[in-house]
Amino acid sequence: MRVVIIDDDTFVSGALKTILESGEEVTVAGVGKDGKEAVELYHSQKPDVLLMDIRMKEMSGLEAAEEILSKDPQAKILLLTTFSDDEYIVKALKYGVKGYLLKQDYHSILPALQAVYSGQSVFGTEITAKLPELLKERKRFDWSEYEIGEKEQKVISLVAEGLSNKEIAKRLFLSEGTVRNYVSQILEKMDLRDRTQLAVYYLNVR
Repeated sequence: MRVVIIDDDTFVSGALKTILESGEEVTVAGVGKDGKEAVELYHSQKPDVLLMDIRMKEMSGLEAAEEILSKDPQAKILLLTTFSDDEYIVKALKYGVKGYLLKQDYHSILPALQAVYSGQSVFGTEITAKLPELLKERKRFDWSEYEIGEKEQKVISLVAEGLSNKEIAKRLFLSEGTVRNYVSQILEKMDLRDRTQLAVYYLNVR
C-alpha cells in the first residue's frame, strides 16, 4: 500500500513515516507540509491512500481534499487531526473523505489505512460517538419516499458508522451477500454513488 503523508509538523510526519514503514505493508511515497503539496503529491504519486492533517498554512487539509475529490471522486483520503470539531466532520463527509481520526488514536492509524484501502469508511471511536448527535435537530426524514424499509434503514445507519458488510451482517444476523445486495439496492434507489455519499446523506437527514 502506497501512502502519502501530509502534516505541517515535520516531527509528526516523520513519526508517522517511521511507524508506518516499520512493517512491510506500507510504503510512504511522499511527505508534504500543506494542502498545496497534498494536491501536487496526490497527482504525481497516485498513492493508494492520502493521510492528511486538517489545519495547515497555505491550504487546509479540507480544502485539499475538496479539490482532489472534485477531480478524482475515487480518491481515498484519511484525515488525521487533533480537532474533533463538528463542522470539520460534516465537511469531511460532504466532500467524500473516507476517514477521520484523531491523532490521539495512533494505534488505530494502520488499521484505518488498511480499511480505507479496502474501500471502507473509517471514523475514530470518539468521532463515531458524536455522529448521531450532529444533526439531531433536523426534521424527521420520510424514507418511504425512496421505498426504504426498516431493515434497509438499519443497514444505512451502520454504513454511516463505518461498518463493513461483514460487520453489518454479523450485527443484523444476515449473510454478507444479503447485506451487499441491500447496499446496492439502497444506492440505486437513492441515486447515490457509493457508501460515503450514503453516510453523508444519512447524517444530513437523520
